[in-house]
Amino acid sequence: MIVQQLAIFVENKMGKLSEITKTMASHNINLRALCIAETADYGILRVIVDQPLEAHERLKAAGYTVTLNEMIVVGIADQPGSLSRILEVLAQNSIEVAYLYAFLSAARNNAAYVALRIDAGKEEQALEVLRENGCAGIDLVV
Repeated sequence: MIVQQLAIFVENKMGKLSEITKTMASHNINLRALCIAETADYGILRVIVDQPLEAHERLKAAGYTVTLNEMIVVGIADQPGSLSRILEVLAQNSIEVAYLYAFLSAARNNAAYVALRIDAGKEEQALEVLRENGCAGIDLVV
């Protein structure tokens, strides 16, 4: 499925990550998945939440630099080679993966998922080739 992800610029200072998560919690926005890439001075927090538009609005109002972009999310089996197969199918169809991260869904009995940021505009194509090759898993309940 296609989901919206927030990418939030975070200063690499004590308490900044706490402030961001507190802002979302105070507006009843639930985190579903996240990852952070950092340097000495800043980080990019990437999150999937249950209310992406509300989160975007609230974080911008709080003064954060935040963008929304689309990710594909697919279910993967808990067995060797599951992720490799997805990446192989995408590569064979000239769909580039910029980054990815994995998470579990308690709403689906801890089913495993991988969120992939691919070439912009190729999300539907990516899902279609994954489905055709038996790689698209169950839908995520966000």
